[in-house]
Amino acid sequence: MNLLLLSKSTVLDLVGIDLGTIAFTLTNTLIILLLYRFLLHKTVCGIMDKRKELINGEIEAAKQSRENAVKTEAEYTQKLAQSKEEAREIVSAAASRAAVKEQEIITEANKNAALIREKAEESIELEKKRAVNEIKNQISELVVMAASTVAQKEISETDNEALIESFLVKI
Repeated sequence: MNLLLLSKSTVLDLVGIDLGTIAFTLTNTLIILLLYRFLLHKTVCGIMDKRKELINGEIEAAKQSRENAVKTEAEYTQKLAQSKEEAREIVSAAASRAAVKEQEIITEANKNAALIREKAEESIELEKKRAVNEIKNQISELVVMAASTVAQKEISETDNEALIESFLVKI
């Protein structure tokens, strides 16, 4: 129990309030505060102000960069829209030129077809005339042959029929 009492009193001595220690601690704290105030406060405040200005400058630069990015994005969007419009106009113009060229090709093809048809009709007409002339020549020859045959013989009715039939067979 003594041991227990001894340790309780030692603990109470350690925890006890000593006015001298409190006064010494307060004096030391006051001296440290005064030294800080006269020696370091201006320097620390200056460093803090510079740091504050630096941070504000960086914030302002970030705002400016953001504004520039927004402007650049708007310009890019506008240029992209203009490029798309120009592309549409180019495609439209190319389609128009293609349609005109197509029409020219069709017109030229129709002209060529008409010329070919005209030449074919002329050729057919010439062939018809040549065939008709050839037939006329053959008929003339046959008539001449028939006439010469008739002139060589005296014709009876049966001979006449026979000549006509042979003439028709030859024709």
